[in-house]
Amino acid sequence: MEHSNQTSPLRFILLGLSNVPHLQLICFFAFLTMYMITVLGNMLLIFVVTMTPALHTPMYFFLSNLSVIDISFSCAIVPKILVNTLSTDRSISYYECAIQMYIHLVLGATESMLLAVMAYDRFVAICRPLHYRVVMNSKFCICLVVLSWSVGFMNSLVLVLPTLKLPFCGSNHVNHFFCEIPPLLKISCTDTRLNETLLYISAGTIVMCLFLFILISYIHIITTILKMNSLTERHKVFSTCASHLTVVSLYYWTIMFIYLRPHSTYYQNTDKIVSLLYTAVTPMLNPFIYSMRNKDFKGSIANLNKQVALKNLLCFDHRN
Repeated sequence: MEHSNQTSPLRFILLGLSNVPHLQLICFFAFLTMYMITVLGNMLLIFVVTMTPALHTPMYFFLSNLSVIDISFSCAIVPKILVNTLSTDRSISYYECAIQMYIHLVLGATESMLLAVMAYDRFVAICRPLHYRVVMNSKFCICLVVLSWSVGFMNSLVLVLPTLKLPFCGSNHVNHFFCEIPPLLKISCTDTRLNETLLYISAGTIVMCLFLFILISYIHIITTILKMNSLTERHKVFSTCASHLTVVSLYYWTIMFIYLRPHSTYYQNTDKIVSLLYTAVTPMLNPFIYSMRNKDFKGSIANLNKQVALKNLLCFDHRN
C-alpha cells in the first residue's frame, strides 16, 4: 500500500510527531495530561454554569458552548494520537480520516464564529450597557449559537468534499498527527489549485472577516474603557477583555498560519507544532483563561462546595 496506483488508498499512515522511542513516551504522557485537563476543566465549567443561576448570562452561555467545542476538539483528535504514539500501526482508514477532518473543520469554524459572538457580547455590555438586556436576550443568543454551528457545518462540507475527490496514487504517508487538509493536498498526485483556492476563500472569508470584526469591536471597547472615571472599574473591565483577547490572539494566529499561507510554503514539522496549539493546547487553556481568574466563577465553585458539604453534614446527622 505504500506506493500503489490506486486513486483512493484504503488507509493513510499518520507519521505523528516523532519516531524516537523515548520522545514518543514523553509525547504520550503530555497528550494524555492535556486531554484529561481539557475534558475535566471544560466539564467543570459547564457543570458550574449549569448549577449556578447567577451565571445564567449570555457570557457564560457562550462560554459553555465554547467548552463543548473544546471537549469535542480533544475527543476528535487526541485519542487517535494517543493510540498512534505507542502503536506500531499508525494507519487510519480513508473514511475515518474523512470523518476526523470534517469534524475538526466544523469545530474550528464554529469556534471562530463563537469568539466573534463573544466579542460582540462584550461590545454591547461595555459600550451599550443600557440596551444589553434588550439586545442580548435569550432568543438572540440561541440564534447566534445556531448560526455559528451552521456556518461550521457548511464550511466543512465546502472544504472536505473536494478534498475527498482528490486521487492519492502515490505515497499514503501523511506527515501529520491527524487528518488535516494541507498535508493531504501535499500527497495528492493531481493539481490541487482549486482546493487551495477554496481553502483561501473560506479562511479569508471566515477567519479574516471575523478577526476584523473582533478588532473593530475592541477598538470601540477600549475607547469606552478609557473614558471611564473609576480606575477600579477600568481594571475590572480590562481584565475581562484581556482573557478573551488572549484566546483570540492564540487561536486566530494559529489558524491564519495554517490556512492562509501559500501551499508551496508548507513546513511539515512547524505546521504540526502550530496545529498542536489549536487542537490540544488552546482547548486545555480556555477554561483557565476565561473562568479560573473570574471572581464570580470562583465564588460559584465555593458556594457549590459549601452546598455539597452542608448536604453531606445533614445526611450524616440524619443517619445518626
